[in-house]
Amino acid sequence: MELTNARGRPVDPVPFLVVAALAFLVSFSYGPIYLMELGLSLPAALGVSTGVFVSLSALAYYRLVWRVHPELRGEVPAERRLRAIVYAALVVAGLLGLLALPLLVV
Repeated sequence: MELTNARGRPVDPVPFLVVAALAFLVSFSYGPIYLMELGLSLPAALGVSTGVFVSLSALAYYRLVWRVHPELRGEVPAERRLRAIVYAALVVAGLLGLLALPLLVV
């Protein structure tokens, strides 16, 4: 599978595929159960989960395929990339904590 960016240069598809797969996993394993707990019906919860998955996949495609510049990847220092990964993990942990708050107030 050869993906190209906006300039027509080939791009590595693996980061996009990993992010899209994780978006699918998270949105369909936690989304319907969480939304049904908040009062939505199963079809509505599946619809919202599908919308979240499609939105996250479109955002991942835009960031990791369409706008990427493969020739600049080597210029980003490893420390900066590691810092970005740590910050992203902290944001995800914080979001999971915030998502748990409505379920605790019963």
